[in-house]
Amino acid sequence: MFEYKAPMRDIKFVMQEFLACDGHYQALGYDEASSDMVDAILSEAAKFTEQVIAPINQIGDQQGCHWEKGSVSTPDGFKDAYKQYVDGGWPTLSQAEEFGGQGLPHSINMVVSEMLSAANHSFAMYPGLSHGCMSTLEFHGTKQQKTMFMPKLVEGSWTGTMCLTESHAGTDLGLLRTKAELNEDGSYKLNGSKIFISAGEHDLSDNIVHLVIARATDSPAGTKGISLFIVPKFNVNDDGTIADENGVSCGSIEHKMGINGNATCVINFDDAKGYLIGEKNKGLKCMFTFMNGARLGVANEGVAASEAAFQGSLAYAQDRLQMRSLTGVKNPKDYADPIIVHPDVRRMLLTQKSIAEGGRALVAQLAQLVDITHASNSDEDKLAANNRLALLTPIAKAFLTETAVDSTSYGIQVLGGHGFIKEWGMEQLLRDTKICCLYEGTTGIQALDLIGRKVLGNKGVLLNDFIKEIKGFCKLNENNSVSALAHTLVDYVELWAEVTHDIGVKASANPDELGAASVDYLMLSGYITLGYMWAKMAKTAQDAISQNSADKDFYLAKIQTAEFYFARVMPKAHGHLACLASGAKTMMSMDSGHFSF
Repeated sequence: MFEYKAPMRDIKFVMQEFLACDGHYQALGYDEASSDMVDAILSEAAKFTEQVIAPINQIGDQQGCHWEKGSVSTPDGFKDAYKQYVDGGWPTLSQAEEFGGQGLPHSINMVVSEMLSAANHSFAMYPGLSHGCMSTLEFHGTKQQKTMFMPKLVEGSWTGTMCLTESHAGTDLGLLRTKAELNEDGSYKLNGSKIFISAGEHDLSDNIVHLVIARATDSPAGTKGISLFIVPKFNVNDDGTIADENGVSCGSIEHKMGINGNATCVINFDDAKGYLIGEKNKGLKCMFTFMNGARLGVANEGVAASEAAFQGSLAYAQDRLQMRSLTGVKNPKDYADPIIVHPDVRRMLLTQKSIAEGGRALVAQLAQLVDITHASNSDEDKLAANNRLALLTPIAKAFLTETAVDSTSYGIQVLGGHGFIKEWGMEQLLRDTKICCLYEGTTGIQALDLIGRKVLGNKGVLLNDFIKEIKGFCKLNENNSVSALAHTLVDYVELWAEVTHDIGVKASANPDELGAASVDYLMLSGYITLGYMWAKMAKTAQDAISQNSADKDFYLAKIQTAEFYFARVMPKAHGHLACLASGAKTMMSMDSGHFSF
């Protein structure tokens, strides 16, 4: 099993140099978030994830969670690790001070979350889901609801979930059957069952606060009749103390492909007491506060998986001796050369590195936009940040998780037969990562959201603004050290604009063209967006070298990785362009009855 090490040098590059976080935090009034404070927090987070969280990763996979008579026990070490997590104040990091939080920027917490997920995906999900629960309560809850639930959630002694789908519904939440009946005291009585509830039952916290979508008895069918409710495992008094048991139970846990250390539950609500959050029949609007944050969080999980895969692959490739280099002996003291000398191993390693580091830059930039939506005094800046998040969140979520699966698969490939064996940890990484392509809407759902709502749905305004920004960067850098990357990026961006127009024309005549194009369009968008991140990082690195930086090797490697991405990874976009050109006919012409075998 490889040992995870937090990539502190690259994290500092992204935050301090690429995104100039010092100025960003000062402009938003985060006076406590000085560079020294941020460095201290992230250094402690690195120690905690490396020394406490990473060592129980394989144990979690091997033991899994255990269900007995409605109760779930987590794997050995998880309960103690979670206690240390709470005692260290980690849940409070970016939460509001009025509820006991530290009031630090969301973007700092996002870095800590990456470390947690890379060290132990299953463990990281327990506190990770609480953040979305808290955001939803903070934005849509009443003062009394916040008093009842927020302090303990912020503290970490309670955890949160979201309960969306049901066994017959899948992504079509309008089909839900869970009912909510109004009680005389203004609360509601919920009855129904939800499936696939991550961290829905466990032994880590004193209470679990479920956010549940349900239909009030007098509400219309479909998505127009969905409301959102707070339903705790244990009832809560007005002052936030625990009362008696609620009608919430865990019917079973799923036996899964991966993330075995996290309990994926069937949760039953039997006359469970709940509280309406937000407006009646506006539940999906409230839940999207949870889901949009969760989607960015899942994109971050993709980055974490690519980073972990790269670290494990690199350590093995530097140590494993096999064959000689095609250009001559590189390791004359031993019987063979390390496999890192071989071009195909380099191809896989550099692909992992370019996805992990490019993805880290993208997620960090989006996290800074979240900071702006939380703390800016300018309505105009908040609107611009929300618009950019709307466009790029589905791209980040889907692209960074699909490429994470590629990265973890490459990890197995680099290790060869050893990668397929459990003791090395690579096959677990692949199994744990695949779920990220499904969470918070599958890749197909993200793709439809992107092309249907975020691009064509607003007549291309959001996309055109982003393209204008990219072209502006390229114009500024058309005659300097990154001019080759800038010229290539402009070509891709122009193709992006052209294919967007073509899809819109086709879809106006045949709506199936939208669905047929969606995933290829999203992946194309992802390759170009990450290309923009790499071009900007290459410019940052080149500027540092020009200033005679003492860390020249790091910056040179950054530039070389950017060049690799543009030469070997970004051209995959052309395959998606070819697929887009073929249209919907090859997908839809076959009669559904002819699919039989």
